[in-house]
Amino acid sequence: MALNYDKGHLSKVERGERSASPEPARRCDAFLGANGELQRLVIRPETDSGTAETPATPSLRLVGRRAVLSAGTGTLIDLGLKLSGRASFAGGPLLPSFRAQFDQLRMLGQSTAPRVLLPLLETQTRTAAGLVADTPSAARAPALLLASRFAEFTGWMAQEAGDSGAVLDWTGEAAEPARAGGDPYLGSYALVRRALVTLYGGDAAGTVALARRAQSDELPPRVRGLAAQREAQGHALVGDERDCLRSLDRARELLGSDDARSGADPVIGTTNLSDPAAMTTGWYLHDLGRPKAAAEILDRECRRIPPHALRTRARYGFRS
Repeated sequence: MALNYDKGHLSKVERGERSASPEPARRCDAFLGANGELQRLVIRPETDSGTAETPATPSLRLVGRRAVLSAGTGTLIDLGLKLSGRASFAGGPLLPSFRAQFDQLRMLGQSTAPRVLLPLLETQTRTAAGLVADTPSAARAPALLLASRFAEFTGWMAQEAGDSGAVLDWTGEAAEPARAGGDPYLGSYALVRRALVTLYGGDAAGTVALARRAQSDELPPRVRGLAAQREAQGHALVGDERDCLRSLDRARELLGSDDARSGADPVIGTTNLSDPAAMTTGWYLHDLGRPKAAAEILDRECRRIPPHALRTRARYGFRS
């Protein structure tokens, strides 16, 4: 009664069923000693000219109590990011957050069935790609590169799940954002993926041909090294030990170079093998009919695989 407004009216204002006008807000300010805070929260229905004004930037003052109470948490977080000017993927907290998610998904891929992980990974990949579009062009490069790595890893999980068509689709989709972000070489890595598809189809000649196309001198050492490993796999498929071991030697040299170790981040390919060329040498010696020599190498290298990398340990460990 101290405000000279009936309880019903005030109750409706509190519940968001009626907008507060400046006068009761002023009285509440005076009664509660709020120093004008309540008046500043009031939605002004019109400007002096009688025309409603739409602000260029959203403001929390224009969000009614009912809207706040009924909005989902995700909506409010999104609004808060826009109000603070931090919705940029590259310029705010989203990029490191998505990078952390990417690393977690790669780790999760070591202990989770690919078909279980793929739906989540596909969603995160699409989300990362969508956020790039809202990022200012001047700060877009790191966001593009991370989005490309999401797509590339999704392709790898599709490979693990046995979906050869999705492998090529996702790997191809990774190439464009990588190129736009300053990495023109991921498209060549798609040849390495295609070579794996042909290998699983029993096409040794096609595997070797694709792998050799990804070993051009202008490509980064890591891409060339991974391609050389794939070429070795094609040679092993037909029992060509000499060319297989020659390709593995080339892969070891390329993957062990300082340039390969300091390449683009996140890293393309496995991060759980301390010496990928040594491990694949053991793998291919098995394919070449030399199980004893293969077991010696595989046993040594498997002991160096991190405990959490269950998929990698299973892939190589069963042959040792």
